[in-house]
Amino acid sequence: MKIDARTAKSLLPGQRLIVDGCPGLRLVATRTHRTWTYRYKSPIDGRMRQVALGHWPAMSLAAAAGEWERLRGEREAGVDPALVKRTARAQRQSKQPARVDIYTVEHLVSDYLQGHIRQRRKAKGAAEIARLFSRHLGTIALQTASALPRAAAFELLEKLSSTPVQANMLRRELAAAWDYAADAGRLPDSAVNWWRLVMRTRLRSKGTLTKQGHQDRAARVLSEAEIGALINWLPNFSPLIADILTMYLWTGTRGAEIVAMQAAEITQENDGWWWTIPKVKTKNARHKNATAQRVPLAGRALDVVQRRMRTAPPSGWLFPASTKDGRITHSDQKVVGVAVWFHMPGCQLRPQEQRPRLPVVGWTPHILRRTVRTLLASMGCPADVAESVLGHMRPGVEGIYNLHSYDAERRHWLQRLSDKLEQVAKT
Repeated sequence: MKIDARTAKSLLPGQRLIVDGCPGLRLVATRTHRTWTYRYKSPIDGRMRQVALGHWPAMSLAAAAGEWERLRGEREAGVDPALVKRTARAQRQSKQPARVDIYTVEHLVSDYLQGHIRQRRKAKGAAEIARLFSRHLGTIALQTASALPRAAAFELLEKLSSTPVQANMLRRELAAAWDYAADAGRLPDSAVNWWRLVMRTRLRSKGTLTKQGHQDRAARVLSEAEIGALINWLPNFSPLIADILTMYLWTGTRGAEIVAMQAAEITQENDGWWWTIPKVKTKNARHKNATAQRVPLAGRALDVVQRRMRTAPPSGWLFPASTKDGRITHSDQKVVGVAVWFHMPGCQLRPQEQRPRLPVVGWTPHILRRTVRTLLASMGCPADVAESVLGHMRPGVEGIYNLHSYDAERRHWLQRLSDKLEQVAKT
């Protein structure tokens, strides 16, 4: 068949043209190329073989015919052109150094998650960091970690600058991941940890955006009047949420510790009732010098615990919840925050559903811990005792040498806190 530019261009993928006068020479079309090939019977084993000569139009018909004639001569001399080509390629590859796998950002963060995060963080926190990486890394995950340009780090954080809390968290974890890889020898000493240099002072939250503008919740604390109004409004929540918020106010403990409370952790001792939080359940679990946290129960906190112990499931969870597969576990801390937001005056979630609105705005459950700490200070509680109530570890040398339990002091001041809360609830 006569082959010209028009007929070559009209070939569809899978079609071929045979060149008249050149047995075995053909033009084969694929989705991306049109390739000259020589198809022949091997003089060595009699099998049909095929060898590529070049692509059209870079190789013209005349050039393809010349190459066909050369290979046909080799075949007639007893040489198999395809085997020769294959042997030459194998020899070239054997002389090349072994390929070293590229250590990408994806590999780096995976090593960090497996070797550090999942070993030292609780399951919930580890899952959050994994989700953060999976959601935000994008195409940067495929880049070589040691050669990541500064501009790429800046671009990623710049995209998240509208959510500075998320951006700061991602920046902090990526910086730690780079340090971990460098310490493990998986990055060369010349690799720069751009995450510690890029946008260091630019990712600052303006606070939560409300109808009144940005509110800086880092500085938010409830006044005595607001505390009283909230305590009296608690029955408008579900019994579960009302009891958990009561525990926040009457004990100052963390939400994750409250929702995971079990009956086996409650004991009656000579000086009253105690809730002993195992070290593994505390935020300080990763610290060597941390111990179980002892929380004296007084006032409404004791009422909540005793009432819930009477109806606790066999598992002993005082704030139980059911999973999708029917198992009983403890409630999720996030449920409390969602419930509080759902009753805020500015919440537009499910507007068709009528519900009472909170008289105290601009707060979260965690702010109740700060409120407790501030209220204790206003009552004259010593700083060491107040920090012990909140479960904070003493810093530096004092944390090593001062091993006093503060049990008696915590009971004294939490009883006074209970009396104060009842007082503000009546005013």
